[in-house]
Amino acid sequence: MSLVTNASAAPLAATPETPAAPDGWRGLLADWSSDREAFRVSWGKAMMWIFLLSDTFVFSCFLVGYMAVRGATTVPWPNPSEVFALHVAGVDVPLLLIALMTFVLITSSGTMAMAVNFAYRRDRVKAATLMLATGMLGTMFVAMQAFEWSKLILEEGVRPWGNPMGAAQFGSAFFMITGFHGLHVSLGVLYLFTVAFKLLRGDYEKSGNYQIVEIAGLYWHFVDLVWVFIFALFYLW
Repeated sequence: MSLVTNASAAPLAATPETPAAPDGWRGLLADWSSDREAFRVSWGKAMMWIFLLSDTFVFSCFLVGYMAVRGATTVPWPNPSEVFALHVAGVDVPLLLIALMTFVLITSSGTMAMAVNFAYRRDRVKAATLMLATGMLGTMFVAMQAFEWSKLILEEGVRPWGNPMGAAQFGSAFFMITGFHGLHVSLGVLYLFTVAFKLLRGDYEKSGNYQIVEIAGLYWHFVDLVWVFIFALFYLW
């Protein structure tokens, strides 16, 4: 009876099936990285997913706030088809510039996806070239957005605190949401150019790890996805 008692009271020994958990900082690190090890995800990709998740909450708050303000205001909301129309050949074409911006950004997602594909094939020249093309498309998007802002400010008189076309909240919502997204695109362009330059320089040749291209692609696809929601809720509603 005493043998059974002593055996049950003794701590379980580590076996090959149940290895002993490390102690101290190593144990803390092992606990923190358990999900990463289970899903075989690198630290860089895991941190990018965490950042994108937090950014999703921020954009969601902005868009939900925009919908709440627009639904609550008693003053007529400006018609996007009229506000964002371009005067071409004597005719006002509704949402022409916005359609071009959307086309450019969606095209950049395609070039970014091809860059990731070539990166995993270890073709650094083609991957870098496609990343540079993606960055140039992003630059075109930011330039068209700057033109859109200047047109609204200088020609239409829209301000963050009001506008002559209807509800005063239109200006603040527009500049806040599109400006925050434009900032993300601008930072993404710098990120893409930096990674492309390092690819061409051969910084990842020794390690043979080109996952940084996929991580940059995750960020860029997120920016493109957010624009789809902005386009649907702000320009089509």
